[in-house]
Amino acid sequence: MVQTSNPHHNHETLVLKSAIYSRILLLTLIIFFRTLVSPYDTSASLNPPCLTATTTAVANDTHRSPIASAIENGIVWDSVYFVRAAECGYEYEQSYAFLPFLPLTISFLSPSTLFSFLPQRSLFAISAYVINNLAFVLAALYFYRVSIAILKDPEIALRATVLFCFNPASIFYSSIYSESLYAVLSLGGLYYFVSGKNNLAVLLLALSGCARSNGVLNAGYICFQTMHRAYHALFQNKNVTLALQIVFVGALRSACIFAPFMAFQAYGYYNMCVGRFPDEIRPWCKARVPLLYNYIQSHYWGVGFLRYFQLKQLPNFLLASPILSLAFFSVVHYAKSRPQIFFSLGFDTTIEEKSRGVVFLSEDHSRFKVAGSVEKSSVREEHFNVRRRKNVIKGDVSNVPIESEPAAGQGYLSASVLPFVLHLGFMAGTAFLVMHVQVATRFLSASPPLYWFASYIMTYPAKYYRWGYLVWAYSAAYILLGSLLFSNFYPFT
Repeated sequence: MVQTSNPHHNHETLVLKSAIYSRILLLTLIIFFRTLVSPYDTSASLNPPCLTATTTAVANDTHRSPIASAIENGIVWDSVYFVRAAECGYEYEQSYAFLPFLPLTISFLSPSTLFSFLPQRSLFAISAYVINNLAFVLAALYFYRVSIAILKDPEIALRATVLFCFNPASIFYSSIYSESLYAVLSLGGLYYFVSGKNNLAVLLLALSGCARSNGVLNAGYICFQTMHRAYHALFQNKNVTLALQIVFVGALRSACIFAPFMAFQAYGYYNMCVGRFPDEIRPWCKARVPLLYNYIQSHYWGVGFLRYFQLKQLPNFLLASPILSLAFFSVVHYAKSRPQIFFSLGFDTTIEEKSRGVVFLSEDHSRFKVAGSVEKSSVREEHFNVRRRKNVIKGDVSNVPIESEPAAGQGYLSASVLPFVLHLGFMAGTAFLVMHVQVATRFLSASPPLYWFASYIMTYPAKYYRWGYLVWAYSAAYILLGSLLFSNFYPFT
């Protein structure tokens, strides 16, 4: 009996290899550039004692081996705050801008028994590098599964995932930053969300808000689904009770996603405000809604609406322009191609699209009602993909007709992509108007529509092939530039 190979299994194997190879490449580049170039700031190895440190602990930590020094020289930029929080806790006000999931993970999984000859700070750095690189590999796997579930096109999903493995912000996914943990938690949560496993999805999305503050925006997916389900129950099923139940459950799930972030704000308020003398109380403690995170971002880093629009920041706007441009065209292309879906927030969909079981439908079992039609659609898509690849291999891109692109209800232009596009649009607007704009490269790097759109334009070379080459060139350039600058304490993003 001949066994046929599973294309999804083969693709997942290729995804895992791409993710692993990309991390090996990044770590190699980090070591290479650290050896080749003198760092701009040589203070990375400095480690003032914790406010609660004992004299003995400090004395032991001052005698670092060359191995320990080499490891600690890689603790640069925000990595200092994460490692410091893992080692000493949250000592100062500004350290509360760095959420606790990564420091907690570092401290719990520190390999102290394997490398007892190293000081604690070096152990934390090793732990962080291992955790983040492993988390990225798992995030890539979840990225592929989400892409398959939403796009229903294995080729575009695979290409998008490989691009994610070599994304422009790759240096941060292999450094002591929270990007990898956020990516695996948010992408994992989205995968279980579109798979119908809502409780597990809410748990992971809630933890993503404990890794990075923008994780709370993932509650938007729950709100979007709740809105459509409540509308369906109220106006199509004429069931007011069911609509109220849907709204209540959706609000509860959204609150759960916000809960870890808000709990950390309450923890900061208790440490910074409670039990203080009047002259020691910080201004934000007296606010009607005392949010420590917002105060830190505004007071210490000057984050605010249009506050970064200064002539001296023009280089940073140029640095962020590729990712912002890609995000802009991703949203605009979707809106122009599916205006009735985009501007109606998904309420104006065709009967076929509603039967495909998109993520905001009110009846999960509807996806099973049309299993036969979806299967036939997949066969047609695969037949088209085979013909397209044959023409591309022959070099005859003119025989890949524009009108042969999948229908608007499939792939990147499907209704299922809408909540992801709206999420990307909101984040890109925030990065451009409110944040330090150069952070946009890593802030948007875990957003699936960026890679879906890039993969989409690479799939039809007769129309977009030059842009496909440009996307890959941009990713490669930022990987090299980031590895060189960031690892040596030069400004990057």
